[in-house]
This record gives sequence, C-alpha cells and structure tokens, in this order.
Amino acid sequence: MSKLLIANRGEIAVRVIRAARDLGIATVQVYSDADKDSRAVQMADETINIGPPQAAKSYLDIEAILKAARDTGADAIHPGYGFLSENAGFADAVADAGLIFVGPSGDTIRLMGDKAAARAEAKKANVPTVPGSDGVIGDMQEAAKLADEIGYPVMIKAAAGGGGRGIRIADSAEEFLSLAPQASSEAKAAFGDGGIYIEKVIERARHIEVQVLGDGEDVVHFHERECSLQRRRQKVWEEAPSSALNENVRDKLCASAVALAKSVNYKGAGTIEYLYDDETGDFYFIEMNTRIQVEHPVTEMICGFDLVAEMIAIAGGAKLRVSQDDVAAKGHAIEVRLNAEDPANNFMPFPGVVGELLAPDGPGVRFDHMLYPGYAVPPFYDSLLGKLIVWAEDRDKALLRLKRALGELQVDGLATTKPLFEALLESEDLRAGKVHTRWLEPWLENNLNRIKQKEGSNS
Repeated sequence: MSKLLIANRGEIAVRVIRAARDLGIATVQVYSDADKDSRAVQMADETINIGPPQAAKSYLDIEAILKAARDTGADAIHPGYGFLSENAGFADAVADAGLIFVGPSGDTIRLMGDKAAARAEAKKANVPTVPGSDGVIGDMQEAAKLADEIGYPVMIKAAAGGGGRGIRIADSAEEFLSLAPQASSEAKAAFGDGGIYIEKVIERARHIEVQVLGDGEDVVHFHERECSLQRRRQKVWEEAPSSALNENVRDKLCASAVALAKSVNYKGAGTIEYLYDDETGDFYFIEMNTRIQVEHPVTEMICGFDLVAEMIAIAGGAKLRVSQDDVAAKGHAIEVRLNAEDPANNFMPFPGVVGELLAPDGPGVRFDHMLYPGYAVPPFYDSLLGKLIVWAEDRDKALLRLKRALGELQVDGLATTKPLFEALLESEDLRAGKVHTRWLEPWLENNLNRIKQKEGSNS
C-alpha cells in the first residue's frame, strides 16, 4: 500500500491521515463542496472533490469515490465509520476495482451486518445471545406469540443497519402488533431492508463492547469498554475498562468475542457488542460493528496501540503484529463526544463558525477533533465535532482529569455538548458507576436546569 484514499470526513478523516502518515503512506482526502475548507482537506497530501454537499451525491456515491481513487492513483480506501463503512456492496466494488479495502470483506460485512444472521453465527460459536427470534420474523401474529413466550417488554430491531433506527420497545401484544410495522417501515427507509427481529429487553442493562483485531486467521482482543450512557440509543460517553465487571466475567466476555471473530475469519478492526445484566452477571451478544468505532480512543489509551494504524497494516497484507500476551490494560480512560448541539434545547443541532478555540492538553489528555478558528461547521452531516479523551491510573482520577480538561476546553461561536458533561460529573450515580442504558434520559429530564446553568457559565 502506497497511497490511501479516505472515503470519509470530519475527525475520523483527520485520525486516518495521521495513522497513515505514521506508516509512511501518502493520503488522498475526498471532499464535498461543503467540506472544501475542512481540516482533513488541509492536512492530506492530495485532495479531490467528489460532489455536492448532499451525502447521497458525494460520500455515499460509490462510483464517485472509485473514480477519485483511479484519478489520484490511490491503491487503497479507508471508509472510516458511518457513510459506506459497513456497506458490503462498497467493499465488493473496491475489491473488484483491484483496490485494497481497509476492513473486512464484503461477505463478512454482509454476514455480520445482518443482525439476525449474526445472532445465528454467535450461537454457532457458543456465544450467549439475548432470548429472541431465530432470524427475521415474517408472520406478525406468530411473532407476537413468541414475544408472549419470551416475556414483555421486548425490543423490535432492524435486521440491517444500526444507530438506533428501526427499534421499538413493546410492553404488550397490542403494542407489538402496532409497533412492529413502524419499525419495519423505518428500517426499510433507512437501510433499504425492512427485516426485523425481536429480543427480550434486559432491564437496567449495561452496554459493553469488546475491541477485536484480526488478520483473517488469528484474532486478538483489546479488552472491553462500556458505552451505557446513551440518549436515544446514541452513545455520548464511553469508558474503558468497565467498572461493572469482575475479572472472571471480563475473561469470559473477551474470550467469547475472540471466538466469534475467529469463526468468521475476521480481518481488520471490529467491535463485538453485548448487553450485561448487572443483577445476574450474565452477558449477551447483540451485534458486531465491522469497522473502527467512534470510541476506539479509550481502548487505545488503556492498551497503548494505534488501532487505526494496525488495521491499515493488516489491509496492506501484514499479519497481526501483536499477540494477546502483548495487550495489557492499564489505568482507566473516559471519552466524551463533543457535538455541535444545544443540550439545554433538546439537543438542537447548532452549525456555525468556530470562534476562539482552546484545546485542552497536559498529562493524560487527548482531543481528537476537526476544528480550527474560523471553520464553518456545515449543517449537512452528523454533528460530531470531536472527542475529548482522558486517561489516569484509576477511574476516580480519570473523572477529576476529565473535569480539568473540560474546564480548559473552549469552542466559541457554537453551542456544544460540553455543559452536559460538566453537569454529569456532578452526578453521584455516575461517579459511583451506577448507570445503565436507560439511565441517562430520565436524568436529562430531571437536570435540565443544571445543564442550563453550566451552559450559562460557559458563555
């Protein structure tokens, strides 16, 4: 691999450019008309326009991206996350064009991207799964009977896609028959596939995920991280390791992730996600993300490896450059997602022009972002601006370091989610680690004034 095209934008494009440079690989940054002044465009060795601001006509246009690779002489493509990163057809098209796709094969993406098929694969690998339907449901009346047997509440989920789309929770058979068609319609609109399946809702579950890296033959894990703080099923705060797990459960969880990744001959960086039942100590596979994830830096901070560089090296033909014995977790890391949103106003998106920018630094602080003074944040894409990551010897010290880093962070000209995290740091439940996937939203309703106060003190 000599020249890598980044088929993405924003902070992940900046992240990939840096990893490629560390490997001595030249970079090509694609951009839409809206991103011509982006930081990634300023950093890359070469740039090429691929279309208008609308993602469907630029970052989701497979032919435009392949043409950009041909025109610039790139021999590899990194999809980042979002957009085409888990599109099996894109991975196939890249390979058919004689180029290297930095990620797993189209067949693997297709298999693990179908959540019903992934559940079946997990069962074959003896990985525990949440009680639910064996594959996509067809007859709604029969599915309602199955839901009765599983026990309400049940979650209706899209078989394809993610990001919380196509998900509904039904508390009764009547609700199930009403909500299932809605979930199917939303899944069809979002992913082109209306297939749905059902799972039992685990009350007060924690969201735990294991980072894996494979070369198509061997697989290693990089321990787990917890992503339980979610709003509308979107993660806002991640930690590594999880404070909820004991060493016995941790070992079993990570071993199951490796077993599943090996069973599909996984190649590249991926994440296997679980629900963990705090009351019973049981864990259940829910899905696999066949790409690098937004929250990968917390894992890098506790393990000391550049996961993006490793996945690029593997795509270029290298075998795993690290053994399981090399991967030791040290200390505690926390990541918060800085979005251009107003948390005191129902998280309304807030595109605008960045004024003064002061980035936090010092021991144990990392700020992965796409910002610079005068940058106009476009309104066409996800509102993520960057991620603030801190590391310390233990969780209590990491929380203190996060408070310090947030105090140093200044992004003028935009409303951001910074006040949310400052308010969260005052929560006794959060400081004690007593959270779960349904904890944040009620907390938000009860602490809106606290967030507004933080927002006012930052203005």
